Amino acid sequence: MKLSTLTLSFLLMSGVVSAQEKVSFVNPMIGTVKMGHTFPGACVPHGIVQLSPDTDTIPHSINGVYQKDTYKYCAGYQHDDNTIVGFSHTHLSGTGHSDLGDILIVPVTGEYKFNPGVADKPRSGYRSHFSHDTEVSRPGYYEVVLDDYKVKAQLTATERVGVHKYTYPANEEQKLLLDLTHGIYNYDGKVLWASLRVENDTLITGYRITNGWARENYTYFAISLSKPIKNYGYVDREKPKYTGFWRKFNLQKNFPEIAGRKIVSHFEFGSDNSPLIIKVALSGVSTEGALKNLEAETKGKSFDKIVAEASSKWEKELNVIDVEGDSDKKTMFYTSLYHTMINPSVYQDVDGQYRGIDHNIHQAKGFTNYTIFSVWDTYRALHPLFNIINRERSVDIVNSMIAHYEQSVHKALPVWSHMGNENWCMIGYHSVSVLADAIDKGLNIDKKKALEAMISSSNVDYYDGTGEYKKLGYVPFDKNGSGSSITLEYSYDDWTIYNTALKTNDQAVTDTYKKRALNYHNVFDPELEFVRARYSDGHWKTPFNLLSTHGEGFIEGNSWNYSFYVPHDVKGLIKQMGGDKQFVQRLDSLFTMHLPDEFFADTEDVTREGVMGNYVHGNEPSHHIAYLYAWTSQPWRTQYWVREIMNRMYRNSIDGLCGNDDCGQMSAWYIFSAMGFYPVCPGSNEYVFGAPYFPYMKVKVGDGKYLEIKADKVSDKMCYVKSVKLNGKPYTKAYITYDDIKNGAELTFEMAATPNKKRTFSEADKPYSLSK
Repeated sequence: MKLSTLTLSFLLMSGVVSAQEKVSFVNPMIGTVKMGHTFPGACVPHGIVQLSPDTDTIPHSINGVYQKDTYKYCAGYQHDDNTIVGFSHTHLSGTGHSDLGDILIVPVTGEYKFNPGVADKPRSGYRSHFSHDTEVSRPGYYEVVLDDYKVKAQLTATERVGVHKYTYPANEEQKLLLDLTHGIYNYDGKVLWASLRVENDTLITGYRITNGWARENYTYFAISLSKPIKNYGYVDREKPKYTGFWRKFNLQKNFPEIAGRKIVSHFEFGSDNSPLIIKVALSGVSTEGALKNLEAETKGKSFDKIVAEASSKWEKELNVIDVEGDSDKKTMFYTSLYHTMINPSVYQDVDGQYRGIDHNIHQAKGFTNYTIFSVWDTYRALHPLFNIINRERSVDIVNSMIAHYEQSVHKALPVWSHMGNENWCMIGYHSVSVLADAIDKGLNIDKKKALEAMISSSNVDYYDGTGEYKKLGYVPFDKNGSGSSITLEYSYDDWTIYNTALKTNDQAVTDTYKKRALNYHNVFDPELEFVRARYSDGHWKTPFNLLSTHGEGFIEGNSWNYSFYVPHDVKGLIKQMGGDKQFVQRLDSLFTMHLPDEFFADTEDVTREGVMGNYVHGNEPSHHIAYLYAWTSQPWRTQYWVREIMNRMYRNSIDGLCGNDDCGQMSAWYIFSAMGFYPVCPGSNEYVFGAPYFPYMKVKVGDGKYLEIKADKVSDKMCYVKSVKLNGKPYTKAYITYDDIKNGAELTFEMAATPNKKRTFSEADKPYSLSK
């Protein structure tokens, strides 16, 4: 029996599905509308193939003019749409900008159409209507009926291969379109070149090169077909300016070499009534690499076998955490855990070869190479989560980042990179945080090489005002419009270098970066006691608006939110803001004040649903703020606000995310917060306490080692922590350390319906701050 998404949710809430079957508690459809940008298709944990339906083809720009509606299609799919264009093999998960959508396949019947058509005139192209009633989406599997063709589409995947099963109407000619012009955030000219070869009647190979967010993306493929091609051909929607002596052939019909910039090819398979199985292997290296991936991961395996293996892989990964509690909340929890296991993605062939950031072919030695590093987002919680639940993968990710540094002509670690390209999105050099946190946790990292890479990344003077920052102690507004937020983030990044250098006894580096870590002071206006935009000559920007995100020196946040971004020196921040009483008042105000619509009306990824007072959970610079009460006289307020955020901003529904998941960061925040603590300052060994969300959690922290978190009476009412015990003994600190939990532990919370206002912390028991 098939379960639709809605049916599955009902069964979960009624307790029919076993709590042990964690795959059943994942709803891949959460976040497929508004800013969630989730793709609902088939993938396995951290695979490069993300096989999914794309529901529209709105171009990024037309004649150089940005098309606003394209933003909705960051993942290619919108739940509100009623047509599917086709099924492509690469997608980004929950990003606020996009790319990919490589190798679009469309099963069709009847007369060929070689363009996708448009939503208001769907029959003008090859797209098809569909109904959510026929959709099935679960980890590793997707199914839908294309109504206009009466074709049942079923999708699954391995790490490097997308597998399709198409059941056509009886006695109907089975046809297939392979559109090599399609892409996400597409525009005229994005495809630089595409080529395919019909190697024989059941094998097609090829590649395409695109110029998008990844400036030079090479996608090679090998396609295996379960039945022989009867006829094939193509159209080129851009007439070549030069054809040379290829003109002696009839290239459009049954000619085995096809190439061009706007190629749509078509294939016919007869009408024998058996399903058509298609296996599409990808490689960033070569068609030979794609063929190796195809054979290694799918040879001799049926579609059903691959579906079962995909499900098993998800079951294994999701088994890292056991949760007991309300079924609806468990669905949200395991969906969040699922989202943390999509990116980063494996980016190497089965033989270890991969395309590097220098576009040369490299051989991974002793590690698995990964790509899709949305580091501005994910350094905050996703990478720290890996350091608890999957240290082996974390080591591979760090080594991939170091390889990126070694191949970079800038000698810089990743900023935001994918598919062998640096796209330079967002600010900071936050890969230094990822390396620092892994080193702090004792992972097997080359510390000397890592510190070398960290120092080098922080000294690329032409990157985002780094030269001015080193000279002036801040990034001036007249040199960079996001200068104040950059200064704050550089200060934290520099602290991670300082803290790493402490472990190597390098006094010169330690002294330099301790001083740089305090540069946040230079953008605090002492009169306002808020961060403010500042010019090169030292004067403050006038007029200045604390609530506006645009044109005030910040990116993805206003001064009210960004002024709390000093995770490495909260004691110093409290002093900068006027002391404990005023600091608490400002925290309270952030969550309760009214932010008029005008201050986020022009921000694509923020809507009223994602705003709580002036706190914007959908933008990552705020993610640690609710935990800052731990440094104050009123730490219990963290317990209240964290649960409010979880209940309001994460819901088990199609539009259940309040903003971009950003490659797992939003979801990692949820996982940590459900455990009852959060890494406010990655690179330190401390996690700041909030309050647990479930009565029982069991987290695998190593082979045969578990962290058990118990909170018997916890609920939305019983949300306050009365006391804490670690391994049966009273625990009085505001934080717990990595060393406390890395080998397994029992963490017990006594909960209450009212805050324990006597549970405050001495200075010695408060979390780390650089300032003493």
